[in-house]
Amino acid sequence: MAATPAPLTARALLLDMDGTLVNSDAVVERCWRRWADRQGLDAAEVLKVVHGRQGYATMAVILPDRPMAENHADNAVMLAEETADVDGVVPVPGAPAFMDAIAGVPHALVTSADEALAQARMGAAGLRMPVTRVTAEQVGASKPDPEGFLKGAAELGVEPDLCVAFEDSEAGIQAAKAAGMRVVGVGPRAAALAPDIHVPDLTALRIATAPDGTITLTRTDA
Repeated sequence: MAATPAPLTARALLLDMDGTLVNSDAVVERCWRRWADRQGLDAAEVLKVVHGRQGYATMAVILPDRPMAENHADNAVMLAEETADVDGVVPVPGAPAFMDAIAGVPHALVTSADEALAQARMGAAGLRMPVTRVTAEQVGASKPDPEGFLKGAAELGVEPDLCVAFEDSEAGIQAAKAAGMRVVGVGPRAAALAPDIHVPDLTALRIATAPDGTITLTRTDA
C-alpha cells in the first residue's frame, strides 16, 4: 500500500468544475458522441481527449487541419446543447460538504465551461456557486494554458505558489502546474497524472483552517 502523501498547505483554492466538483460525464459523452458522428469520427477515440479543455480546443486537437472558425462555430452549438442537457449531472461524492467546508476561505472556480453552462451544472448538482470564478468567456486560451488559473489567483489576491488547484484531467493538471500551483487530483483520470495528492473523490480529503488563514489539505485513508 502506498504511503499517505504529506498534507498540502495553501492560502487559496482554485477549483475545476467538471469531474472535480460535478460529475457531468453522461452529458459530455452524449454531446461529444453526436459531434463525432457528424464528423465521421470514432467516438471512443474522441472521448479520450475531450476532458479539461474548451470545446474548440479539443476539436483543434482532433482535427488539426480544420479551420478554427469552424471549431468555434461548433463549440457554440456544443455549449448550447450541454447547457440544455443536465440529465445525469450529479455532485462528485463529498462535493456538497467540501463546498461548505471552504466557504470561509479564499477560493475560485476555474472552468472551461462558460458562465451559462457553469450555472446550469452547479445548479443541477445542488452546489453553491463560488463568488469568484473564471469561466470560458474570461480567458483567451483554454487549459492546458495556465491563463485561467493565473487569473483566478490574481482575482483572489494570492500568489500562484500559495494556491492549490483541484483538477481531474490531464489538460487541467498541466495548466495548474504551469501556473506554479500544487494540485489535488480528483477521480480516476487524475490518478496517473502525478498530482501532489490524489483522491478518488472529495470524501477522501480533510480540510482544516488555522487562525492565520492557512488551509491544510490532508488525504484520509479509507
